Amino acid sequence: MSATSTSSSASAELPFVGTGGTDGTLCLAATWMRGGTSKGVFLLHASLPAAARADPALRDRLLLRLIGSPDPYGAQIDGLGGGTSSTSKVVLVARSARPGHDVDYLFGAVAIGQPLIDWSGNCGNLSAAVGPFAIAQGLVPAPRDGMATVRIWQVNIGKTIVAHVPMRDGAVREAGDFMLDGVAFPSAAIELEFLDPGGGDAGASGPLLPTGQAVDRLAAPDGSRVEATLINAGNPTVFVEAQAIGLSGLEMQHDVNGNPALLDRLEALRAQAAVVMGLAGSAGEATRDRPATPKLCFVAPPADYRAADGRRVGAGDIDLLARILSMGRLHHAMTGTGGVAIAAAASIPGTLVQRLLRAAPVDGRVRFGHPSGTLSVAAQASLSVDGRWRIDKVSMTRSARRLMQGSVFVPWAGVCGTPGCA
Repeated sequence: MSATSTSSSASAELPFVGTGGTDGTLCLAATWMRGGTSKGVFLLHASLPAAARADPALRDRLLLRLIGSPDPYGAQIDGLGGGTSSTSKVVLVARSARPGHDVDYLFGAVAIGQPLIDWSGNCGNLSAAVGPFAIAQGLVPAPRDGMATVRIWQVNIGKTIVAHVPMRDGAVREAGDFMLDGVAFPSAAIELEFLDPGGGDAGASGPLLPTGQAVDRLAAPDGSRVEATLINAGNPTVFVEAQAIGLSGLEMQHDVNGNPALLDRLEALRAQAAVVMGLAGSAGEATRDRPATPKLCFVAPPADYRAADGRRVGAGDIDLLARILSMGRLHHAMTGTGGVAIAAAASIPGTLVQRLLRAAPVDGRVRFGHPSGTLSVAAQASLSVDGRWRIDKVSMTRSARRLMQGSVFVPWAGVCGTPGCA
């Protein structure tokens, strides 16, 4: 299973697939899940029609229609998307044939106003829901009680994620007292380990530091030069200092997303960085075809502020301020892969993140403030014999739960051109 090619799964995984009426409507077994501060539609790869499994372009048209994109109104009313980057997502899961792994996990960031699914990166938040989904679908054996370990192959970036999922009475335990900032209700904690997340030969995005430098310079739209740390960790990520682009690092969603001129400036920097990182041939290509990665994150020294729910975040409680953009808009909290990238960059001397930290990380752990509160992430880093840094592991705590499980109906005839193409 990949973003550009597909492979069939065992027939035992195949749920109900069929037409739901004479108009060629397709009925697919699906689960709507929250993972971290995101939610998306989860499907077994085997549940897609054979034609969609064989043709990535047809698969994408099917998933776009399922989510409700492209929508010129920006609301995805005629689909399961929620009209935001955090809620316009799809996940395909299959039993893995890769040694040492249980499942393959492919993530798609669905553009809202364009007929585009960006398969270039991972969603760290929805990574928390992959283990519970796989267990519920019978793809992974799990203990009746205790902790299930699910080894996940993240297809988009070619990396391993290990999820530690709590079990009770033979089912995934969802209820608990763990509060994740950006999520309104408590849930059971799920521990995630992102193994060797920092680029390298096995990574799909190139080396940890694609230019070999801890700090590079990008040309801002006004002609000025802006320092940036370009890193491949979790997802390709661009870090800039908030002050250097006229911001404070205390911005909330309405401060950024309601300012089209600012969004254009930030996208110009992100797109240029994509070219420097070797991820796109031109800035125009990056904006048009690769809106999901690299992510752009602006950082600043700690300061007091009020989170989105009104709680006070004290400067003494955090090591850094961080705000990240996702699919062209400021995220309401923090992407999971953004947390991975922050922890990785904090471990490397000379990066903008490391320079702005309140104090050196203790045991590799960094606690940073985002619009919805705070997040603590830990990285284990090592220096190779040739003097290059390696990120061995990044750990974080998230949560996940099923929101709905059942059937989703897609106008298949309109997608594939004929009711009989399944």
